[in-house]
Amino acid sequence: MVREDSSPWSQKCRCFLLGLVIILMLGIVVIFVAVIFARRRDPPAELPQWKGGGTTNNLKEIMLGRCFTYIRMVNPGLRKDCLKIWETFKSAFVSKNPCNSTEQDYQPLMELAAHPILCNKTLLWSKTNELAHQYTKVQGSLLTLEDTLLGYMADGVTWCGNPSSPEMNYQSCPQWNECANNSNLMYWKMASKIFAEAACGVVYVMLNGSIGQPFRNSSIFGSVEVHHLNPKKVHLVKIWVMHNIGGQSSDSCSDSSIKELKSIIEGRNITFSCEDDQRILLKSRNIAPKSPGLKSIILEWMSKRSWKELPGI
Repeated sequence: MVREDSSPWSQKCRCFLLGLVIILMLGIVVIFVAVIFARRRDPPAELPQWKGGGTTNNLKEIMLGRCFTYIRMVNPGLRKDCLKIWETFKSAFVSKNPCNSTEQDYQPLMELAAHPILCNKTLLWSKTNELAHQYTKVQGSLLTLEDTLLGYMADGVTWCGNPSSPEMNYQSCPQWNECANNSNLMYWKMASKIFAEAACGVVYVMLNGSIGQPFRNSSIFGSVEVHHLNPKKVHLVKIWVMHNIGGQSSDSCSDSSIKELKSIIEGRNITFSCEDDQRILLKSRNIAPKSPGLKSIILEWMSKRSWKELPGI
């Protein structure tokens, strides 16, 4: 009996399968090459062009340097991990749309960097940036937000990310009011909220009486800080309405916006008081400058400067 030989059929099958594999591989190679060339033809994605300047150059070095300076010289009793603070800060905005920042983005940073503020030491301000900080430097007792770690690190710098890049955007960032919830605005809103919530005892507020509306609901003070003062911890809010030296005097404490502020504060069961003009800096018993020399420094400084309005503050 002769055995049938099936090898020719097997060889045909193998050749067919081999040809099919080769065709599939060639197809994959062609598709891969086509994708590569298509990508090369497409221009690189451009970063959004915002109206503001880009991320501050050397931002990491600046913020780390300020953090180390703060915990070693400004407030040496404070124990914070500056490297961890920087990484937490960076992760809040890098690779994200700078106009869609949320409280959740910055919450881990706020919890990491916040620290207690002694009672009767809080100074809030609106449209009085230079004077408020000049006063705290000379007087040495009250603290603004910029005198805390969160404010000290971020004061005067800009940052933002881009959802299509893991790097910081050094080309442009949204201006303060260019879009809602931008990276910088959300940071300062969150830091202001934490600062106001930590206040206790007497809270001082420095407002600008040389503009038409000393109190504005749209300011950070009006929209955030005043609403986060804790009535269980804060028993008095003292408003100082300041005026330009040599300018037209006015009774700003009777201004309709101040009356609105009074209604808001008293509506939260906190006592309200208001004093006009810069002389209160010298009249106050509890927070007067420490020497006649410092009094003259404050008066000289104020006499040479006019108010500078900072949009959005």
